[in-house]
Amino acid sequence: MSDIIKKYYYLTPLLLSILVFASNFLETRLFSFGDLNFAVWFVLSLFCFACGWLINSTFGWKRGGRIVFAMIVATAVISVVMLIMFREYFSSSQTIAENLILYSLRNVTLGCMSFFGMAVKELLSLQKEISNQSFRLEAYEQMVTDAKKESELVLKEAKLNAEKLIREAENLAKSHLDKKEKIEKELKEFIHLERELIKKYEERD
Repeated sequence: MSDIIKKYYYLTPLLLSILVFASNFLETRLFSFGDLNFAVWFVLSLFCFACGWLINSTFGWKRGGRIVFAMIVATAVISVVMLIMFREYFSSSQTIAENLILYSLRNVTLGCMSFFGMAVKELLSLQKEISNQSFRLEAYEQMVTDAKKESELVLKEAKLNAEKLIREAENLAKSHLDKKEKIEKELKEFIHLERELIKKYEERD
C-alpha cells in the first residue's frame, strides 16, 4: 500500500503546477480582508507548502528544488504568454507591465511557499538525523568509556599477576639459593670431617 501511495507522490509537481497556474484566475488583490481572498490565498499557500513537503520526501532536496524551480519558471512563462494573449480578460484597468509583474510575483510567491515546505521537511529530517547521530555518538562514547575501564581492569589484573609471578620467582630463587648454601655448608663440613678422619688414620699408621 505504501508503494502505491509513493507512486502517487510523483504527481505532486504536476499538482503544484496546477495550483500555481490556477492562482492566475483569482482576484488580483492578494490580501483583501473584506472578501474571502485572504482565506483563499492562505489555503492555496498551505496546499503549495504541503506539495513542497511531499516533493522533498519523494525527490529529495536537490532534485526536488530543481523541479520546483523549473515549475516556477515554466508557470511564469505560460502566465506571461496567457496575459499577453488574453489581456482584456484579466484586467483592462491595469497596464500590461503591471499585470506581468503582478501575476509573476504571485507565481513566485506560491513557488516560494513550496520551497518553504521543502525547507521545513529537510530541516526536520536533518534534525532527526542529527539526533540519531548524537545518540550513536553517545553510545559510542559509552562503549569507549566501558572499553577503557575494562582495559584498565585487565591491565591492573595483569600487573597484579606479574607482581605475583615475580614474588613467586624471587621466593623460588631464594629457596634454591638457601638450598645451595645449605648443601655447600654440609659439603664443607663433610670434607672437613673426611680430612680429620684421614689425618687420624695417618697418625695411627
